[in-house]
Amino acid sequence: MTELLHRPWPWYVTGPLVGLVAVGLLAIGNKAFGVSSNLRHLCAVVAPGDVAYFKYDWRRAGLWNLVFIAGVVAGGFVGGVLLANAQPVAITPAAHASLAMLGIRDFSGLVPRELFNWHALLTVRGFLMIAGGGFLIGFGTAYGGGCTSGHGITGLADLQLPSLIAVISFFAAGGAASVFLLPLLVPR
Repeated sequence: MTELLHRPWPWYVTGPLVGLVAVGLLAIGNKAFGVSSNLRHLCAVVAPGDVAYFKYDWRRAGLWNLVFIAGVVAGGFVGGVLLANAQPVAITPAAHASLAMLGIRDFSGLVPRELFNWHALLTVRGFLMIAGGGFLIGFGTAYGGGCTSGHGITGLADLQLPSLIAVISFFAAGGAASVFLLPLLVPR
């Protein structure tokens, strides 16, 4: 049993499990699977002030979602720290070659150390990329009416056209970022 917990699960196991969570949320309380609304709920809890957008009954509307995201964080800690897989992340030889051409050679962790470290973040370029990326993600989430998980899991399962458009946009933006922005992030 412990071996099963220490290695990645195949897509045909995790996919249906995520789908069951989304269906369960809809069946139990007509709640959509997604995490982006948690920022609004957290702001309403911590500093509502005089902003009308944060003046609502967050306990009734969002407490379940805050508990859900706390479970996601706890599950991520359990899976990523307590049950960590010692094997390097499996990526294709073609991906290795493409990343090596950009100067990324350390594949020992979950993410490339050449990109995700304090030294890279604490540069003007790194800070602008993180702050700019955070702003664009926040703006896109607000403008698109939800996040990748909400649109990609619940919205597509509900056959919503706006969610299909959003998911196509997510993939297009991710592809464009990997072609145009990734080379700018790699320290040379």
